[in-house]
Parts: sequence; C-alpha cells; structure tokens
Amino acid sequence: MKKLLYIVLALCMFMSCARMGSPDGGWYDDDPPKLVSSMPAEFSTNVKNKKIVLLFDEYIKLADASQNVIVSPPQLEVPEIKASGKKIIVELQDSLIPNTTYTVDFSDAISDNNENNPLGNYTYVFSTGEQIDTFEVAGYVLDAKNLEPIKGISVGVYADLADSAFRTKPLLRISRTDGTGRFVIKGVAPGEYRVYALQDADGDYKFSQKSEIIAYSHETFKPSAGPDTRQDTVWRDSLHIDNILQVPYTHFYPDDVLMLAFQEPQTDRYLIKQPERINADRITFYFSYGNEHLPVIHGFNFDADSAFVVEATQKRDTITYWLRDTTLVNQDTLSFAVDYMMTDTLGQLVMQTDTIDVIAKTPYAKRQKELQKEIETWQKEQEKLKKRDEPYDSIYPAKALMPNYKIPSSMNPDSRLTIEMPIPLQRYDTASIHLYSQIDSLWYQAPFEMIQRDSVMRTFEVKADWRPNTEYSFEVDSAAFVDLHGLVSNAFKQGIKVKSLDEYATITLQLSGISDTSVIVQLLDKSDNVVKEVKMTANGQAKFLYVTPAVYYFRAIADRNGNGVWDTGVYDQDIQPEDVYYYYESVEAKAKWDISKSWNLTGRKRFKQKPGAITKQKADKEKKKLQNRNVDRAQKLGIEYVKKQVVK
Repeated sequence: MKKLLYIVLALCMFMSCARMGSPDGGWYDDDPPKLVSSMPAEFSTNVKNKKIVLLFDEYIKLADASQNVIVSPPQLEVPEIKASGKKIIVELQDSLIPNTTYTVDFSDAISDNNENNPLGNYTYVFSTGEQIDTFEVAGYVLDAKNLEPIKGISVGVYADLADSAFRTKPLLRISRTDGTGRFVIKGVAPGEYRVYALQDADGDYKFSQKSEIIAYSHETFKPSAGPDTRQDTVWRDSLHIDNILQVPYTHFYPDDVLMLAFQEPQTDRYLIKQPERINADRITFYFSYGNEHLPVIHGFNFDADSAFVVEATQKRDTITYWLRDTTLVNQDTLSFAVDYMMTDTLGQLVMQTDTIDVIAKTPYAKRQKELQKEIETWQKEQEKLKKRDEPYDSIYPAKALMPNYKIPSSMNPDSRLTIEMPIPLQRYDTASIHLYSQIDSLWYQAPFEMIQRDSVMRTFEVKADWRPNTEYSFEVDSAAFVDLHGLVSNAFKQGIKVKSLDEYATITLQLSGISDTSVIVQLLDKSDNVVKEVKMTANGQAKFLYVTPAVYYFRAIADRNGNGVWDTGVYDQDIQPEDVYYYYESVEAKAKWDISKSWNLTGRKRFKQKPGAITKQKADKEKKKLQNRNVDRAQKLGIEYVKKQVVK
C-alpha cells in the first residue's frame, strides 16, 4: 500500500511539473493566451451594450489597467476594467456616442497567469454605427525646453479646428505616450484634425487649468493608409538569426507628428506661506509669482518708515526685509500691516492688505543665553592659557563679518570670481582690496574691477584680464567690508594660478538651418548641465574657448525675444515656446585641439536629435516577449524542437 502511494505521488509531481513547464517534465508552456470569444464580438457594429466580456483559453492576469488600458473616445467617468479567471470585463460608465468607433487598447498588459506569456499589443474594437474607423495618427511628445520624451501624457485629436475647442470640448480620441514619447491614436475616422497633448489634472480631457502641461500646433492632418513592408527577424535561438522576412502591412499616416509640450507661466500671485523670521534680523515673504510693486509694510509696534533694507530676487517672488536697527532685531514680535498685489478669483491683480505678527524663531532671551555660554567657554580657554604662561586675551573679541570668497586656487582664464556677503553692507572700500600678478618672480599690482551685482551690496564680482599661465594674489585688508549692523571683515588672502592654454581645447560650431538671428548655444556635460554658453555671431558661428578636456554635447535655443533665456509658451496668446535643438552626437575635447563642426539645426527631426547618453527619460524596459525557452532547451539536449499546440 505504501509503495502504491509513492507511485501516485510521483505521477502527480510529474504531471504538475509538465504543466508548469519544468525541463524534467516536458516542454515549457511558451504560448500566449488566445482570445476565444468576446461579447459583443470584435469589430461589431451598431453596438448598444456598455459591458464588454473577453474570454480567453486559459487563466489570465491584467497588469495595472488604470495605467495600461486606454479607452477611446475618452471616458469622463472612469470605466471599470478587471480580470477574473479566464475573462476580462470592461464596463463603460459614460453613455455611448452614436456612430462612433470605440477602441479599448490593452497594449501588452494581458498575459497568462502561470508563465507570464504576453498576448502582445491587443486592441478591442467596436462601433456604435454602421462602420469601423481604422485610421491611426502617431508621433512623439517632447519637453519643449530640453527635448526630453514625456511619458504618460495624453495625446488626442479634434475634428473641430477652432482654437477654442481645446478649452471647451473634451478630446475626440486619445492615446498616451510611452517611454520614448511615442503615441498612436487609433480608430480615427476620415477627415481633417488638429493634434493636442494634455497632462490632464482634473480628468475633463480639455485644457482647463494653467498648471496643465500642454502641446498644440496649427498644423492639420488628414489620416491615410497604404501598403508597405517591414523586416521581421526570425530567431533560431537567443543568439542566432534564422531568417529575415519582408512582411507586408498597412502603414498609417501621419506617423511622425511632433508635439512640443510646455507649461504656461504660473502668473497667479499669492503668498505661498506666512512671512518667516527664521533669523531675527530679517523677515522674508514668499510669493508664487513676482511683481514690480514690492510689498509695503506699515508697523504697529515699530516705525517701519526707515526700518528695512529691502532685497528682492531676480524674479521678485521672494522679498527679504533686513532690519537696520539692532533694537528691532532684539524685539521678539513685530506686528504690522502689509499691502501687496495678489490675484483675485477673476484672475485680476488687486491690492491686498494683511495684518501679520512675525515672531523670531529664536527668542532674544535664548540668544543671549547662548551668547553667555560662548563667552564663558572662551573665558575658560583663556584661563587655561594664562595658567600655562601662554598668550591670552582678557576682552571677548567682537564677532567679525564673514564674507564667502568664491576664489579658487586654480582657475580658467574666463572664470569669474565672486564674493557673497551674509547680510547687506553699509559700505565697502575698494582701496582696501588688491590684486597682484607675478611677472618674472616679481609681484605687481594688476588692474581689476569690483562689480556690484545687486542693490544691497550682497554679491560682488571681481573682473580682471586674467592671463593664462600666470599667478595672482587676491588680498583684502581688514575692515574692507562693513555690514548693516557694523560688523567688519577680517583680512583675506588667496593665491590664484590661471591655467596654461595648453590645457584647453577650442570648439567652433557653424550653425545653419534656421532663420533666427538671436541664438544661444550651450556646451553641455554628460548630465545635460550647461558648462558654457555663447551667442551665435552674425555669420552663424558659435565659439567655445578654454574648454577643459572631456566629452560634451550641444544645445541651441532660438531666443526670439533676445532676453538671453528660454521662454515658455502661452496658449491663449498663441505663443509657442522658444525652439530648442540638440546636436545629435557627442564631441570629445582634448587638450591643444581645435575642433570644428557644422550643425544644421533642422537637419534631423527633433525626436531623433537628443543623444541617448544624456536623455534622462529612457525607453520603457523591453516589451514583454514570448520566452521561446523550448528552442534553447532542445539545443542543449541536442534534439530538434517542433512547436505544437500545448494543451492548457
């Protein structure tokens, strides 16, 4: 009896292994699931039922239906899509549109339950009218600023060619982009269309919020199709090609629509958060957007007329009010009313007045206690020095102003030296700042210029004619800088060696292909960061000097308004973002090399321009494929594998 039990168990294990594809129990199951039937039937017309049932020949699973399955026309009410055993059930919630082709694109989300064999790109199609529309519109969506592919953005068409359609009507048919930015809109009827891209924030399939990323074009498309052939590779095994077939197929056009996506300037102005007083000597306001009219403070428990030095960022969206008087710095709570411009519910800028109490994060008493601890620690150290008969001080030294000297010991001839102050200055003395250069072992005064970058004397640039292969000494006398509260700077000295020309390359680009006369050309590193930038000259040339040996890439910006930066678009004003182009390959710069390249900015389609090495949005991982493990296994066993239908 026990022997019989062992035999039964062994047979069960053998059969189970054979079903699951064990090498010891039979061939692997490498066949994808097959659609047995559907209700309504595929390509049915005059459909009235909103429930779709797909039946397969084995148990299946559906990967992330909300992300992978796309229903078109777009559904305002999210459809219910689920897998159950051998079935997939789709229940549409919206009313069916008459005389319309519906597509449910599953991509490669369907696979069998045991071996994960994918069905492949599968789209279920039906029509509520008399005919099935089969045209397709395909292309790419790229970020207009840096030509990065945008994954997962909705792309759709309108038969209504008016600009207002994008604002007032949901997209007619949609698709979503993959990791390469590519989209395919299926089930398109004959006609003329405009294409739009939309990162839909509220699910209404139209451009209704300023924060939504969009792309649009006035170009119209009439979809068409024609016979074509493509190569299909037949693999003998995982390493060897058995044959390359020329396979006929229907080619749908257009298949290369380019959409350049952007986000409009977020011009709605409001306080992001309450004003802060993290440091007792300043109050900082953070706005969502800048305005030329800075906030005006009216003090309740202090006189605000001359209490502040006001500092604004370049965009004027962050404004800092530095307290001039140390008495106010030591006051824990400052109460005031502030007048500022904000956006109302109608989108108009209006004057807003708020009453605010700002409290120093660290109270005055606590700051004094911390200072007393510092003094006591210092006194103990001086006592130890005194007992050891070493030099010591009896008076606690006043704190010094500590500028941030961004001055390297080794630099390029075109480098910029900067000095940043922790708080605004009362004054500074250029006579106490010196630059010396060494010539034939002797030091001489070198001419330079101190350029003040802002209105409150917080940032300075040291500009000089830096000669290659020359040593300099930058020196600052004590008390050269005096801050708002009377603190003075200590002496500073830094030696500088300007590198030799033999350490650099020169790269010259000859640009063509566009009519714009104002073009910014950028030298990029391997992370797509700007290393240097120049403006194209009148003869179409961009020249980069003092290039450190490395591998580089190039980007060009058609600076339409000549403001020196890339600008985004505005839909209602019909302003497209400024055009951006990438040189399609890398350039290796070597010391002592002069490199010249010709660059036709429009010589390649823009979705083929940006080099893969600096493209951050990578293509999706390889699409699921049938594993074909039986071929490899047969080869290892030294036998021929003849594929046959596996019973499931």
